[in-house]
Amino acid sequence: MNTGEKVLSGMQASGRVHLGNFVGALQNWVRLQERYDCYYFIADWHALTTGYANPGALTESVNDLLINFLASGLDPDRCTIFIQSQVPEHAELHLLLSMITPLGWLERVPTYKEKQQELKERDLSTYGFLGYPLLQTADIIIYRAKYVPVGVDQVPHLEISREIARRFNNLYCKEIFPEPDALLTKFPKVPGIDGRKMSKSYGNAIYLSDSPKEVEQKIRTMMTDPARVKRTDTGDPELSPVYQLHKVFSSQEEQDEVAAGCRTAGIGCIDCKKILIRNVLRVLEPIWSKREELIHDPARLRHIIEKGTKKAREAAAETMVLVREAMGLYQP
Repeated sequence: MNTGEKVLSGMQASGRVHLGNFVGALQNWVRLQERYDCYYFIADWHALTTGYANPGALTESVNDLLINFLASGLDPDRCTIFIQSQVPEHAELHLLLSMITPLGWLERVPTYKEKQQELKERDLSTYGFLGYPLLQTADIIIYRAKYVPVGVDQVPHLEISREIARRFNNLYCKEIFPEPDALLTKFPKVPGIDGRKMSKSYGNAIYLSDSPKEVEQKIRTMMTDPARVKRTDTGDPELSPVYQLHKVFSSQEEQDEVAAGCRTAGIGCIDCKKILIRNVLRVLEPIWSKREELIHDPARLRHIIEKGTKKAREAAAETMVLVREAMGLYQP
């Protein structure tokens, strides 16, 4: 049953969608659309906060992200799908919030310095990068969303949105923005082929747009327990990224089988990977089929975005009337 309560989430258009994005976000979004009034957007402005010097790939990333949203099971009749930059009210609210947000609040966001260290090769000494959490806040509160689906480790990132909404309401003595609550989600760990967290920036990802041959090749080259040098060596499955992926894509029976086989050398790493390959391909095959259908139907994609944008703009415009009124701005 749909409660009518609003949920807001987005994904940055900074490259292709990988299995970590699918398991960590998209599968959950599909479930949420059955219960809530969900708004899911493609964050192209956010992609520019770190990729402003190379905007050429942005259009392709946006289109691919939209295709993957739909191929993963998001239904435009059950949720609102739109592109961030097509709703300029986000930018207007971002600007107005920048007038009231203390600089120190932005500088203390944990990911601000972490991301600068991670992307040392890029010049991130820009307001756009510093103001990322402020734009993110505008994205959320402009729809007066009740929930934002996040993992436990992301709750502190949502707190600044709650603080800014609270500050606005207190400054202008009007309860315009509800403070968004975290909709806690347990995101399974999805390692990349090198054992680190699956990430585009690490070059260790399996993408939804990869071919079956590419997926199979990537899994075949994955790290396993380094103690298993020979087929007869025993190992610890918990040290193997392959086993971590089994926890996501394989049945409990199969997980037990490969874990016991690893500990006793009853199964080789190649056979262990074959089981994983079969299960990953089973998940990806319907997505590939849907992707192929959507790639050849650009008119349908345009219609979905136009429909979603219209609904998003109507909701955002209603909020902005209240915001301008509260701040004493002229309205015709």
